[in-house]
Formats: sequence, structure tokens, C-alpha cells
Amino acid sequence: MSDTDDKLFRDELAGVQPLQAPPKVTLNRSPVSALATAARREAAQRELDAERNFLALDNVDMLDPYYPLDFKRSGVQHGVYRKLRQGKYAMDARLDLHRMTAERAREEVFHFIREALTYDLRNVLIVPGRGTHNQSQEAVLKSYLNKWLPEFDEVQAFCSAIPAHGGTGAVYVMLKKSEQRKQENRDRFQRGRVPESKG
Repeated sequence: MSDTDDKLFRDELAGVQPLQAPPKVTLNRSPVSALATAARREAAQRELDAERNFLALDNVDMLDPYYPLDFKRSGVQHGVYRKLRQGKYAMDARLDLHRMTAERAREEVFHFIREALTYDLRNVLIVPGRGTHNQSQEAVLKSYLNKWLPEFDEVQAFCSAIPAHGGTGAVYVMLKKSEQRKQENRDRFQRGRVPESKG
């Protein structure tokens, strides 16, 4: 490039300013203490836990160890509930709560019911025991279970088991049928029907 061309080029660019590109990430420079961060994280975890497990540990009526549990939502057929009380349904899964604290049992029951629903189980057995080993003669875990189970919308019915399955120290729990299971029953019913003869 000649001196003349160089001068012309500089004259053309006179007054031009370079573009200012914004930073890609805006950094928050305000100092945050490690204590405040830990407190926020703990509060968020507590909120998450409360949302995850809604079973409460307060306001429970303590029951006698031999008190029979008996719960049925409206809409559950009497014949179905009678078969449950007679132990005529196969139990798809079992949870034993013996010797657990109420806090531990709360976690176990919550996750057990959630898992049973995930696997589309219909009938499960939970064994809280009678609590006769404690001095108060109150069935603590059984009392909590009696409070917790109705809090699940998916629990349709529950009752104490027959003696062969643990008696009043064990509980049959009937869960709501999934839409898939309902459809399978409808299909089975339709296949079993004999079409009416037209003659």
C-alpha cells in the first residue's frame, strides 16, 4: 500500500469507534457468606422434604395393641372389602416396621406406598406389630399407620389381617387401580362375554 493510499484509508476511518461487546456472563460481585449459603440450602432441602413426604408425626390417637383397624373409602364395593378382611387377596409386597422409630417408619411407609404405586401393585401387607414390648402398652407404630394410610389418596381400604397373617399386628392395604389395570379388566370382561344370538 502506497503512502497516499495509507493516508486516504486513515482519513476514511477518522472518528470510527470500536464496538463494545457485552460480557457473556454477568457476575454477581456482592459477597455472600458461607453461613448464609448453607442456611438457604438447608431451607430448600427442608421444603423439598416436606413436599415429598406429607405424613405428619403430630396429633395421633394412640390405640390399644389389639384394636382392629378398619377403613374403607366410599365407592369400594362391600364384597371387595369383605374379601380383603378375610385375607383372600394375594399380597404383592410386604413391609415390616418392627422396632423402628416413628420417624424411620414415616419414611419407610411413604416410600413403600409410592413404590407400590409405581409398580402398579394392588394389595400390600404392612406389619407395624402390636407394640406390646413397650412399657406404655400403646401400639405406637400401629397408631401412626392408622393415621398415615388415609392421607394417601390412592389407599382405597385397609384393615387388620387374619391371625395367620399377623392378626391385629399386621395390616392389609388395598391400593387404587391404575388406569392401565382398569383397561385390562375391561378388556378381559369384554373378551369373556358371549355375543347375543339374533334369531
